[in-house]
Amino acid sequence: MLNIEPIHAYSDNFIWAITKTSEQSLFVVDPGQAEPVIAYIKQHALQLKGILITHHHWDHTNGVEKLKQIYPDAIVYGPKNSPFKGTDVKLIQGDNLNILGHMFNITETPGHTLDHICYYTDDILFCGDTLFSAGCGRLFEGTPTQMFQSLQKISTLPATCKIYCTHEYTLDNLTFAKTVEPNNVNLTQYLKEVIHKRNNDINTIPTSLCVEFKINPFLRSLNPDNQFVIPNEFKNTNNKPESSFTSLRQYKDNF
Repeated sequence: MLNIEPIHAYSDNFIWAITKTSEQSLFVVDPGQAEPVIAYIKQHALQLKGILITHHHWDHTNGVEKLKQIYPDAIVYGPKNSPFKGTDVKLIQGDNLNILGHMFNITETPGHTLDHICYYTDDILFCGDTLFSAGCGRLFEGTPTQMFQSLQKISTLPATCKIYCTHEYTLDNLTFAKTVEPNNVNLTQYLKEVIHKRNNDINTIPTSLCVEFKINPFLRSLNPDNQFVIPNEFKNTNNKPESSFTSLRQYKDNF
């Protein structure tokens, strides 16, 4: 069984530390800073074996160079079509990767960036900035159609799958979610839980896919039967499957 713990970086980033009981090997996901990873390695007497990159943004990759200098045997895995040049093993849709005896699959999820990939099993999803709790990544490079299709891929995972995104954005995202779905009772209850957690400095991540289907407007927009309160200026009326998603994303960008 894998142990997954957060290493905190910057103001709200999670660098995920993957270990296995009785082993001293470590994989980390999206190390935007090297220093907290180095401290974690020393504290737990670990050996850095691998670095998983989901996309090229600096807050997910800035720590890689220093980590490779100190731990040259660590292998850096990341998307093939990426501006980030520090990758040793380049991954594409359909590839898989053995992490401490557990096979992870690779799926391409463009939208936030064009090079974005996710690492997943039936139980675990490292999704970078594609999906957040109650939110999704801003479209810096991709199109609404691409992100909509990326979320569709994620939605096919088992409902119990744990979602390990890389930012603590949940409380802010819920404020928007409540605005577009004011009558969603699941949102009301979840907001109370999240406020309690944050007031006590407790992480809201990981979340799970079953929770997100109830409270995440962007995932919920995959179902055309779900309706949202969106100002006319942000409404997309092209009648495409991603129309609601596009409207929500435009509204959130200006919220």
